[in-house]
Amino acid sequence: MKVILAGGSGFLGRSLASFLTVRGHSCTVLTRHPQESGDLSWDGRTAGDWVSALEGAGAVVNLTGRSVNCLPNEANRKEILGSRLDSVRVLHEAIGKCQTPPAVLVQASSLAIYGDTTRDCGEDAPHGDDFPAQVCEAWEKELFRTNLPRTRKCALRIGFVLGPNGGALGPLRKITRCFLGGTVGGGGQYISWLHIEDLNRMILACIEDASMTGIYNATSPNPVTNREFMKALRMALHRPWSPPVPSLLVRFGARWVLRTDGKLALTGRKCLPSRLLGHGFTFDHTDLDRTLAGVMSQWA
Repeated sequence: MKVILAGGSGFLGRSLASFLTVRGHSCTVLTRHPQESGDLSWDGRTAGDWVSALEGAGAVVNLTGRSVNCLPNEANRKEILGSRLDSVRVLHEAIGKCQTPPAVLVQASSLAIYGDTTRDCGEDAPHGDDFPAQVCEAWEKELFRTNLPRTRKCALRIGFVLGPNGGALGPLRKITRCFLGGTVGGGGQYISWLHIEDLNRMILACIEDASMTGIYNATSPNPVTNREFMKALRMALHRPWSPPVPSLLVRFGARWVLRTDGKLALTGRKCLPSRLLGHGFTFDHTDLDRTLAGVMSQWA
């Protein structure tokens, strides 16, 4: 089938496009900066020539959203929220005008909706009250606000995606190779991780299985603490020990060196893919040590 990948030019989108193409699907990427043959230009806010590509498509996958890896100032927060809501809104408008609309819209969301917590979080767990949680709530509300009678909707609350040559793992790999990959802060904050191959399979399941609808936690069934994760990463990179990084140093370095929000490393959540497991989804990657060793062996 024809699959439209909105915001699909990044780490997740290019991996998904390759995955789907190998399986016989054709992919069209909507991006602000077209690079590959067949990419279409869009700004994530307004209708354009890209709208015609949705006609007769089998699925739309929306991965659009300003990265949260930035300073938490007012301007960045406004862009983080706006990029998510605007893309959902304009895709709804475009789908609504199709004579033969896509059968399914798969929307990226985030496990950040659960806030900073160590409790087990299935899809029905209480939400957090910080800014990332509020963004996710507004994001999902916008997705389900408009009724598209001929287009099924799935939202994937995506965890920390592990894969070679990109994503949020890249900076961690770099500092760990420099013997700076110690436990961050107290180390008890949870990381709900998954391999990018399992994420691709989840998205394909949402596309192909007409019984899938609503919200799913996109994460492996084995979340770990930051202490456990950093140890596994050090072992994968043959760096058995690194000094721990106190919370105060994390906040200082994040703000003044990395120009990002230290809370990204100091907070976490312990999430479980309850609905996916109930649906019969099987994971290919459940052991963190093996997963990180495999990812690092593939890193170019």
